Amino acid sequence: MDGTVLVADDDRTIRTVLTQALTRAGCRVHATSSLMTLMRWVEEGKGDLVISDVIMPDGNGLEMLPKISLERPGLPVIVISAQNTIMTAIQAAEAEAFDYLPKPFDLPDLMKRAARALETKRRLPGPKPVEPITEMSDDLPLVGRTPQMQALYRLVARVMNTDLPVLVTGESGTGKSLIARAIHDFSDRRGLPFVTASASDLMGMDGPSELLSRARGGSILFDEVSDLSPEAQARIVRMLDALSDNAPRIMATSQTDLTSRMEEGAFRQDLFYRLSGVTVNVPALRERVDDIPLLAEHFLARAERDGLSLRRFSPDAFELIRAYSWPGNVRQLENTIRRLVVTSSETTIRRAEVEQILGNQPEIEPLVGGGEGEKLSASVYKHLRRYFDLHGGVLPPPGLYGRILREIEMPLIEIALEASGGNQAKCADLLGINRNTLRKKITDLDIRVTRRRKLM
Repeated sequence: MDGTVLVADDDRTIRTVLTQALTRAGCRVHATSSLMTLMRWVEEGKGDLVISDVIMPDGNGLEMLPKISLERPGLPVIVISAQNTIMTAIQAAEAEAFDYLPKPFDLPDLMKRAARALETKRRLPGPKPVEPITEMSDDLPLVGRTPQMQALYRLVARVMNTDLPVLVTGESGTGKSLIARAIHDFSDRRGLPFVTASASDLMGMDGPSELLSRARGGSILFDEVSDLSPEAQARIVRMLDALSDNAPRIMATSQTDLTSRMEEGAFRQDLFYRLSGVTVNVPALRERVDDIPLLAEHFLARAERDGLSLRRFSPDAFELIRAYSWPGNVRQLENTIRRLVVTSSETTIRRAEVEQILGNQPEIEPLVGGGEGEKLSASVYKHLRRYFDLHGGVLPPPGLYGRILREIEMPLIEIALEASGGNQAKCADLLGINRNTLRKKITDLDIRVTRRRKLM
């Protein structure tokens, strides 16, 4: 890697780490904690790449992007930020940042992106001002620091100003319709209507034309499109085939696997291909466990804003919240926390209260893709394909092989231990591995072993 990199971050540790890593890679580095100093360097013609934080003592890094573009057209900027909302990623994309990474970032990943930026000679149009974006509804907040959510943010930022149809998939309660709304609200169609279409909107001779008239070139969302009747599906196909140049953007959501529905003959293949220009999969909450603390704090703060009492979780209560599978995803988490805020008599919510609430939750099995007879390898393939697609053309962080094996090993060993009543000798025999190997895996994976009634 060759070139001069300008680093702007008010965190001395980050400046030191980036300076050392970039220097070892062969770059020259100028580091500062001031945006004013950064802009002076840019104006002096220094630097082949800028790596900048967003929130700085003397300003906002995102607001500097148009000035950098005006002063030095083609100078790539990588934005790094501890802000964890989708708006940061989208504002970075709108301001034409070369790339965006959340904090804490993966250093090897950042180095790869820096190398790519230095090798790329970008041809940009004129500078584009960053329009102020109003806060969107936080009905289901799009927040998260996990790789899954950050990849989702980047994908949304890439597709929001295209005309491609978007299919948003994911389990119930993950926030699919909110993703669709965000794509509209942050796009260049934001001043036009956003219409959620129902089956009744498609009825009658004039139904589709009236629907298009209401949208006026904005966006139309078909929510849970798999639930529509064959007649309604046919009407959508005919409507999409007749769209004009100033047509609204088409989006759809589905919590069921449309591929399986097509195989069953319950969903039109031609409609699927018309809707799935870009597929955005919203991860289930159990796939991004590290975001649960962030979401829980958000819901506690929202309850307080709504006039309810200030509440906090005890450490052991919070561990139970974090360990629960949340089959109803973010919406179930929100409803549970709000109920705990209302019913708890003390400022601190105890573990026993959480156990009582969660014990009364209905046993809902998460809805996953594939039919009952689908092979494990096929399910894993679909999951991994979605995981790669979520990264929007960027490779996932290194170490994928080990992470995937760990995800499969842990539930396999846990279920085998449960089935063998916690007897490690029998479990090792069941799995076909050495007992010492099993013990090491139990330790490495931090699996809790308890004696219980055998399942088989």
